[in-house]
Amino acid sequence: MKPALQLKLGQHLALTPQLQQSIRLLQLSTLELNQEIEQALAENPLLERVDDPLGTVLSLGADGRIDAGRSTLADAALQSAAGPAAAEGSADSGGDSEFDGPPAGSEADRGDEGGPDHDAQHDWGGDYGGRGSGSGDEDEPEFAQVAASTGSLGDHLRGQLAATRVSQRDRALVTLLIDELDEHGMLPTALDEFQAALPEDLEIEAEEVSGALKLLQSFDPAGVAARDLRECLLLQLDRRFGDDGATRSLARRIVAELLDTLAARDFIKLRRSLACEDGPLKAACALIRSLEPRPGARFAPEPASYVIPDVVVRRNRSAWVATLNPDVVPRLRVNSLYAGLLRSSRSQGGSNLTGALQEARWLVKNVAQRFETILRVSQAIVERQRGFFSHGAVAMRPLVLREIADALGLHESTISRVTTQKFMLTPQGTFELKYFFGSHVATESGGAASSTAMRALIRQLINAENTRRPLSDSRIAELLGDQGFVVARRTVAKYRESLRIPSVAQRRTL
Repeated sequence: MKPALQLKLGQHLALTPQLQQSIRLLQLSTLELNQEIEQALAENPLLERVDDPLGTVLSLGADGRIDAGRSTLADAALQSAAGPAAAEGSADSGGDSEFDGPPAGSEADRGDEGGPDHDAQHDWGGDYGGRGSGSGDEDEPEFAQVAASTGSLGDHLRGQLAATRVSQRDRALVTLLIDELDEHGMLPTALDEFQAALPEDLEIEAEEVSGALKLLQSFDPAGVAARDLRECLLLQLDRRFGDDGATRSLARRIVAELLDTLAARDFIKLRRSLACEDGPLKAACALIRSLEPRPGARFAPEPASYVIPDVVVRRNRSAWVATLNPDVVPRLRVNSLYAGLLRSSRSQGGSNLTGALQEARWLVKNVAQRFETILRVSQAIVERQRGFFSHGAVAMRPLVLREIADALGLHESTISRVTTQKFMLTPQGTFELKYFFGSHVATESGGAASSTAMRALIRQLINAENTRRPLSDSRIAELLGDQGFVVARRTVAKYRESLRIPSVAQRRTL
């Protein structure tokens, strides 16, 4: 065959840089969005941020002192608990024209019309009220509270060792044992392995290592340096002098001989093995539950994780209304000075600034579009889940992404991006937007119930059960069937496990 050239016409979709940025911003969380904006502010001189990220924490008083400010999120929570919200935020009194939120048909949605001065005179996001207030008492200003620092377990034990009169040789052994402890205060290394790792020229005997371990186990907190859970509990029981002697002796026997039976909650076997009544056995079990299985836990507290909601839901007269949380809405605009210079300048460097101006416009527009889409999706969720906001999780109805996508004229992938790592503050608590979507469970009447509502019903049944005779998964399925829900035992077990509720044997008590 001879080579030949052919022309063909075809269509294909291409993602412009502006569209790619819009999609990327839409799927970012609030923290990731702030990081993206900070990077853009550092790289683009034509972009500036009007609001102060720390304005929700501290505000400068009239006398020049720093007072603790109350965030508008706290005001929103108080208003939602008290009733309908009174008034929304107020606009700035400055020279620039600003607006609150991204209303439909705003300048951010009209493309890149207008010159640099037009972009410079509008920034996205309004100046909401409640940014900060004085303490009311000028003599005693309020300050933001800072969490107190906690020393490590090793420092705590070494401090006790320094106050103990021991030989230098024993002090060195105890110090090495402290270094072997894990984050829970347990000693995972066997003593023979520990002794074998020591230099042979020191001639450390096993009795010395055992004595150093006993000295370390006498320190605070009780149970530290234990080699397993049983030894940890026994060490704590030996130092519980304020409890009843008979109860402590019975608890010590349970831990030493029948700990596995107690873990299985086989109280019948416990009574038979111990030959005791329910009263003393119940007191001994309560004493064991009061012990700490991880002695070093309080010296390594997990950092508290905070969720900043993107949307706040309030009751407005007879309807539930979703509004954007102003504390997470950045106020961006194009720098008016640079934009004016760029318009009047025809220098050689103007082409580079033109690209920076275009990127600044794109970012301002895409950030506005991001929050507008979040607000639209949130309001659509609120309209379909009114029962949840009024009555709780038991009134949750089935909802899928396609239903919201069809109602708003968006693609399912867009709804998925919007509902990922975006949170909503409601009178029922703070939830990720994905929480309001769930599969359905059939009912005898031919309708459907949400799986979230089914989990709430299962939790209610278990919370109201007799702990001496807890409900099995089969019995729970029967009780739900009496209420008209067609649920299999395996489905009940799956929902129970997702709620992290123990099995019927683990929930049984005396």
